[in-house]
Amino acid sequence: MSVLSIRGLSKSFGSNKVIDNISFDVPEGSVFGFIGANGAGKTTTMKMILGLLPSDSGEIYVCGEKVSFGATATNRFIGYLPDVPEFYGYMRPLEYLHLCGELVGLKKDEITKRSMELLEMVGLSDANKKIKSFSRGMKQRLGVAQALINNPKLLICDEPTSALDPIGRKDILDILHELKGKTTVIFSTHILSDVERICDRLAVIHKSNIVLESSLSDLKLERKSRAIELEFSDETDPNEVRRILIQANLSPIKCEAANVEMSLESLYLEVAQ
Repeated sequence: MSVLSIRGLSKSFGSNKVIDNISFDVPEGSVFGFIGANGAGKTTTMKMILGLLPSDSGEIYVCGEKVSFGATATNRFIGYLPDVPEFYGYMRPLEYLHLCGELVGLKKDEITKRSMELLEMVGLSDANKKIKSFSRGMKQRLGVAQALINNPKLLICDEPTSALDPIGRKDILDILHELKGKTTVIFSTHILSDVERICDRLAVIHKSNIVLESSLSDLKLERKSRAIELEFSDETDPNEVRRILIQANLSPIKCEAANVEMSLESLYLEVAQ
């Protein structure tokens, strides 16, 4: 069953066609990577899923119900994490989640239980300080918690790791991976290694169109002949290996002393060019 179905969706701003007749499905329980460069139309698509922007044509269904611009009944199924979440900085995380729970109509005892569970899940159960003092990574984790407060069928994350340091990125990816099989996640990003780490399926958007949609397992099998692995008998400087490969018109995104691996970036560049 598909939690999200998009059929023939198009959107223009003036003469600029941002989305051109795209279609894809997000299966229930999956973590779905929505990949594209900045400005490719990922955020525009997500805003149409949320009913915040009208489409020019096409249809969107969430849990079998049609999405209508301005009539956001389908949003009861959705949790949303924007790329830069905003908070009331004078609040503490538990207070903030209580407010979010009240806004979505949860009962008081349910709000307390759910808030404590979510703060534990995102690693903020001991963070009893005002949100304005939080780091960017802590705010992003709190953003995941507020997006999950109503136990949504679909969690939409718009570039959740793009501005984080490596530790913050790992924290968010670990949280999203933990949701696999429990909540369907659509994960918008331009960071391909993040998609490889946690996603089951992906769609690549480029120049307003979906140029690739596949499961990760099928994609890796299909492109296996394009992958290379180099093993060395002694310790090797990975930067020197990278330089040599780039000179040979190869573009590895993973490079370690004992292992240099071509990955999805070469595939994406091939498709997108």
